[in-house]
Amino acid sequence: MSQIFSEETHRNMLSRIPRVTGREVGEWIRTVDDGPALSRFEEKVNWLRTEHGLPFGHAKAIIHEYDLRRAARKLQ
Repeated sequence: MSQIFSEETHRNMLSRIPRVTGREVGEWIRTVDDGPALSRFEEKVNWLRTEHGLPFGHAKAIIHEYDLRRAARKLQ
């Protein structure tokens, strides 16, 4: 997993997602979990963009957060 944003930029993007999309980040994480079994980062980003109409940067931030949370679950 590559760092797509600085940590600060990533957190700023996440904080704006509810206002921009009308949904909380956790809801988007569940949407990705329930979505198609795509393996590549870019595929997931494109799926959020085409299926849910998200702006590119916000879709990237959601998938990056999804990957971070998934990695943290594996460590537990």
